[in-house]
Amino acid sequence: MTLAQLRYAITVANSNSMNEAARNLFISQPSLSSAIRELEEEIGIELFRRTNRGISVTPEGEEFLGYARQVVEQYELIESKYVSKEHTKKKFSVSMQHYTFAVNAFVEMVKQFGMDEYEFAVHETRTYDIITDVKDFKSEIGILYLNDFNHKVLEKLFHEFNLEFHPILECSIYVYMWKGHPLADRYLITLEDLREYPCLSFEQGTYNSFYFAEEVLSTYEYKRLIKANDRATLLNLMVGLNGYTLCSGIICEELNGSDYCAVKLDSDEVMTIGYLARKGTTISKLGQKYLEEIAKYKDKALR
Repeated sequence: MTLAQLRYAITVANSNSMNEAARNLFISQPSLSSAIRELEEEIGIELFRRTNRGISVTPEGEEFLGYARQVVEQYELIESKYVSKEHTKKKFSVSMQHYTFAVNAFVEMVKQFGMDEYEFAVHETRTYDIITDVKDFKSEIGILYLNDFNHKVLEKLFHEFNLEFHPILECSIYVYMWKGHPLADRYLITLEDLREYPCLSFEQGTYNSFYFAEEVLSTYEYKRLIKANDRATLLNLMVGLNGYTLCSGIICEELNGSDYCAVKLDSDEVMTIGYLARKGTTISKLGQKYLEEIAKYKDKALR
């Protein structure tokens, strides 16, 4: 296996066409096809599925290409630093469910390291995308939760993708709403109290099963349910429609403002928020600092 073959495979995957990839690589199409076939024979898997309409990456190919991209990116970093003598920035990326405190921890980490020497990326995204981001090396760390309902399904997926889940904090379930909500002054709220108000939930796209929901009690038959795909929209719906969502109860007024509150839900449910990482890998200096910032919220989780 050669670095050139890895680059060829990545270019073919990005192009979805052998002819287009050959043009981008400035080699002949037969030479490219031969190199890909030799690579497939060596690693013992089919990377691409060929049809009359072009090519597509196989599931096994997707996993291989995740590793290939990391190898090529690392080589290019070495080459630029020690051969081309270029100054390159270290990179850190994290994918997360829609937790304000996880974003705030990211902000604090960036402040401490600065952006002159480092390049950062943060992805607030869907549950399945968090898992695949870590699997495919798009993110070093993924932040999500497990509970009694979803852990068997998600842990099976973690195992298949060679990932490990590490608990950070445990918390009870809270109702998150704006302070003008009719129930905002309650000490405890039941699901029956919430029945006439719209429950707000994050859209999960193709993987929209109960197990991938960001909110606990996803199988409950809500009378009114609205799905959205970003945190700002949910906050607007809380104010405009007296909507609510179920959350950890960790509030960050620094980012969301002081117009919202969390009230304990009358439930014994517990959620464990933690981080997802590739099995057997060492967390980078940036990643370790980010996890230190996240851990500071252990004492802020409402009970």
